[in-house]
Amino acid sequence: MPHFFINSNQVNGKTAEISDKENYQHIARSLRARAGEQLLLIDENQIQYETFITQITNSKITVSIEKSYPSKRFLDFDLYLAQSPLRSDAQSFVIEKATELGVSGVYPIITDNCAVSRSVVDKKISKWNRIMYESSKQCERANIPQCFEVTTFDNLLAENSFDKIIVYCERIAQKTLRDLFESNPVRQNDKVLVIIGPEGGFSQREFDYFEKNNFEMLTLGSLILRAETAVTVGLGNLIYEYSNFNR
Repeated sequence: MPHFFINSNQVNGKTAEISDKENYQHIARSLRARAGEQLLLIDENQIQYETFITQITNSKITVSIEKSYPSKRFLDFDLYLAQSPLRSDAQSFVIEKATELGVSGVYPIITDNCAVSRSVVDKKISKWNRIMYESSKQCERANIPQCFEVTTFDNLLAENSFDKIIVYCERIAQKTLRDLFESNPVRQNDKVLVIIGPEGGFSQREFDYFEKNNFEMLTLGSLILRAETAVTVGLGNLIYEYSNFNR
């Protein structure tokens, strides 16, 4: 069922009107929807509406609301990704999969071995936010994450506080995610930052920085993963542990 974000002021009792240009064009023009077809809507309060179209005019779409209920399409903890941007399609893949996996936001970080310049990253932020928006619609998320402006580790720590900061490292780390949670159990509503580096890996200077700031440096196993693979595996493992650790 197609999924669209709306504002609660578009809802009036058992009906809702869709008149904003983007949603109207997508539904009426791209999808060529007709009266009687179903639409799934969600507002800024994370209320989901199961609806069917009753009328389409030249300027708006009117729907009848069959059911409304709080959405469950979100994680029960705040997950953020700080990641060294990759080239072109690989980074678009990372942004899309991070969105599907429920991150609240992505922080692009220029690392020592980053293959993309800061000026290029700055120009890509709006594109990556657009990918997040479209991916959120496709996977029926309750909210839309944000790709923030490019930053540094120092600025990120100065402007935010996290309950856990996890760096996935190849080759040098021995500690696993399960090892970490044995000594530092998960808590509902934790704010967690996952850090993943570039294809060339982190520099020794960056490893020293992580150690100095008490970041948890963890392994994803004995295999060497591409950066975009490490993102999906690392986030997926973390979500699994949060979902199952206390069960």
